[in-house]
Amino acid sequence: MAEFPAEESLSLIMPALNEERNIEAAVHSSLKALNDLQIKGELIVVNDGSTDKTGELIATLIQEDSRVRMIKHDRPEGIGASFWDGSQSARGTVVVMFPGDNENDPNEALRYFDLLKHVDMIIPFIYNKGARGAMRKVISFLYRTIINVTFVLNLNYTNGTVFYRKSILSDVHLQSRGFLYQTEILVKAIRRGYLFAEVPCSLGRRASGTSKALTLRSLMNVMRGYLTLLKSVYWDDLGAARSVKQDSVTFRRFEETVNGKVSP
Repeated sequence: MAEFPAEESLSLIMPALNEERNIEAAVHSSLKALNDLQIKGELIVVNDGSTDKTGELIATLIQEDSRVRMIKHDRPEGIGASFWDGSQSARGTVVVMFPGDNENDPNEALRYFDLLKHVDMIIPFIYNKGARGAMRKVISFLYRTIINVTFVLNLNYTNGTVFYRKSILSDVHLQSRGFLYQTEILVKAIRRGYLFAEVPCSLGRRASGTSKALTLRSLMNVMRGYLTLLKSVYWDDLGAARSVKQDSVTFRRFEETVNGKVSP
């Protein structure tokens, strides 16, 4: 059986596209949460082709705290591409995405970090739905319903700050470069059998600027990504062998079940 690290570590990946008004607060609040909850980790800010002062501000933040690193895209490549690039260079055993708009309270998600002793993914869902406008809530409901029905799931939310054990991401061939990426990873990982826990989290409001999730371009990319995912799951992966990584909690728990042993 694969050995687990004595201590989990977290790589927090923060995509940022023209977030000069929010990025400093987002980084500071994330680092403070790591300190407060005594989580060993790093923060990888992915400057996704920003044309404002986002890059300059990140460079200053790197000088202030050695846990901060930056990946730079010459042009915008999308939140999915930003997360994937960040996760590939991550040094932690666990990865999670926090947006650079400072909309999420890091303490809300990070308080569940210890659950990774029992599962390979932690999936948050929003319980203070009043933080979102009526149109955003309607679109989210329709999106979630379509995803759950299409892929036979029962998830409360698929686009939040999901924690992944880094090793299981190698089981996922990510095709989406935009906002569908989180859904794609979850669908493929859950179908492989990886264990997960859903947890309630609150959502704040952006201090400045508007979300890029509901632009026409983003919605069109989500539609194309959905069709690609549909083909991948029900055609390309048809008959594919189902297995899980030996260094995953899922594998360990399967082994315990088969052998009749329960680890402390």
